[in-house]
Amino acid sequence: MDYIGILVSFIYLFLIIYISSLLSKGHSELSRKVIHIGVSNWWIIIIIFFNNVILASIVPAIFCIINYLSYKFDILKSMERDENKTLGTVYYAISCLLLTILTFTWFNNKLYAGIGILTMGYGDGLAALIGRKFTSREFKVFGNKKSVLGSVTMFLTSLIVITIFTLCFNHFNILKVLLLSSVATIIEAISPFGIDNLTVPILTSLLAFLII
Repeated sequence: MDYIGILVSFIYLFLIIYISSLLSKGHSELSRKVIHIGVSNWWIIIIIFFNNVILASIVPAIFCIINYLSYKFDILKSMERDENKTLGTVYYAISCLLLTILTFTWFNNKLYAGIGILTMGYGDGLAALIGRKFTSREFKVFGNKKSVLGSVTMFLTSLIVITIFTLCFNHFNILKVLLLSSVATIIEAISPFGIDNLTVPILTSLLAFLII
């Protein structure tokens, strides 16, 4: 099943990149967030197909290289911003790699990393789209500019995602879900230069491991 998982993973992820490339003309932020959200769903493939840490790690490890080359040489234009480029896509792949390793070792459960990755994918992805689409009050934390509407979207989306995911694993607890959603929102708000793609999934997953 692990080898089938590798094949399914690459088909799925390159399909997401292809779809985003179709949206990239005139909608660069939308195309980036299609990838951002779509990639987080890869964790469902992890749940279904993978049981071996080395084989599961192959996919994010390769995308660490692909994403860095794309950042450096602008290969996958639908993944990169036209300006103010950061290593955010590379950090995202690194997060997936680290959390994959933790899942099959320390965590020994596919729940915790799933919470972090899906919260990052949907929460941050939708927060960026809605925050840019609609005007709202802005605030700065450590020089990092965010919108109130974007942070509210991050919190509500995280709340929904974590609720659904913990229900699927029979670990739902409203107080813990509220805590995880709040912490994820705060971390996203104070993480500059694309490092939220590292801080949100990893720290949220670690907190989930500690409290669930």
